[in-house]
Amino acid sequence: MRVLHVASEVYPLIKTGGLADVAAALPAAQIEIGIDARLLVPGYPAVLAKLADLRPVRTLADPWTRGGSVLMLGRTPDGVPCYVVDAPELYGRPGNPYLGPDNRDWPDNHLRFALLGWVAARLGGPEGGLRWRPDVVHGHDWQSGLAPAYLELGLESRTGPRPATVLTIHNIAYQGLFPAGLLGELRLPAESFTVDGLEYYGQIGFLKAGLYYADRISTVSPTYAEEIQSPDGGWGLHGLLASRAADLWGILNGVDYGVWSPAVDPALVRPYDVDSLDDKAASKTALREEFGLEQRDGAPLFGVVSRLTPMKGFDLLLSAIPALVAEGAQFAVLGSGEGWLEDGFRDLAARYPGQVGVHVGYDEPLSHRVQAGSDVIMLPSRSEPCGLIQLYGLRYGTLPLVRRVGGLADTVADAQDWAIDRGEATGFVFDHATVEDLAWACRRAIALYRDPARWRSVQRAAMGRDFSWAASARRYLEMYRTVYPDE
Repeated sequence: MRVLHVASEVYPLIKTGGLADVAAALPAAQIEIGIDARLLVPGYPAVLAKLADLRPVRTLADPWTRGGSVLMLGRTPDGVPCYVVDAPELYGRPGNPYLGPDNRDWPDNHLRFALLGWVAARLGGPEGGLRWRPDVVHGHDWQSGLAPAYLELGLESRTGPRPATVLTIHNIAYQGLFPAGLLGELRLPAESFTVDGLEYYGQIGFLKAGLYYADRISTVSPTYAEEIQSPDGGWGLHGLLASRAADLWGILNGVDYGVWSPAVDPALVRPYDVDSLDDKAASKTALREEFGLEQRDGAPLFGVVSRLTPMKGFDLLLSAIPALVAEGAQFAVLGSGEGWLEDGFRDLAARYPGQVGVHVGYDEPLSHRVQAGSDVIMLPSRSEPCGLIQLYGLRYGTLPLVRRVGGLADTVADAQDWAIDRGEATGFVFDHATVEDLAWACRRAIALYRDPARWRSVQRAAMGRDFSWAASARRYLEMYRTVYPDE
């Protein structure tokens, strides 16, 4: 079976979040089980600079660039074949793939990601002009949402069979909404602008298009698949998703343990594994030094690696920290997001020097060091489709503290006494998005940390959990076969 993954970012070429990790790891895992998987990504400068064996394949006379774009083919560091849409007019910009220097969306994002979907449709159609043609076009998030629409509406290939189509929702809150007046510019027919199409409350919805036209829909955890069918979790798309419940699959993300494992992680001062957990202390010492924290015996270190937004629950943590510092906790915060939250964490670091440290921004090696050096990794999310940070924490023996929502509910077992005794507990779980519930969970973590034997038993249980990509890759293959039976 031949599968084309369509994504707007892929690690380590360009990354703003967990989508890039998935786009890198899932195709590689699928290749391991015999799927002929390839990627299609925009030709950002960082992508063109980092792919190996990059060569032009053909010129595409697309509707939006002068002289057309060039389809290129290279290989990711993992060896996954990767097609690139080289269109400098749309992608030849430094920095963030979605935002300009003013930290606002590029004004032509509708064209930039329409081109990505259009090229995916061309490659999937009989007029694609390549020897390799996908049996399944698998888009990821709103940026690829027009690919199923272009294929279904027959805009680029009006004869011959089309491939099966899948759209994976990584976060339904990000929908790719654009003014209705752009419909013609996107080469979409007027009849597609309807509730039974890509119209979303008077706008063009790229994600809505994918959800309506794709043969199958997936999202990144079973619990999130249920949540997005409800008014509270569906962001206005719950009715469509509920109507397509038979086509909706919840498949947990996995972890690339070749990248995220303390035994092989080059970012750490000293490797460790479940049989050498005492060596984890070296990472804690180093992390405290890096964040300007006191080297204090008996003080649990809570780590954060995240976008700093209310959706992630970090307004709750901002309010909870003063009382928790008074109870002996320390905090190392790595992230960026809404300015008032960034400023709030900076203020806490100034108020509690040596107890709260903050690095605003994103730093991939530092994120590994926060995972290894912390005792607890925090995800107090109001909504969390799957979450990868808690999965990394499990492997690093850094116990996740999470809200019982989405993939967090599916992957972390609460450290209740009976669960610890059975060897099943792997972290700390709370239910309500309140400062009180979050603080209560943190106090439970502080208390367990001060019982070293039981803490170590939970660490061992956490590190023993297997969330490798192999199982997820097999589930995706099972889904593909419901629309494209593989001989």
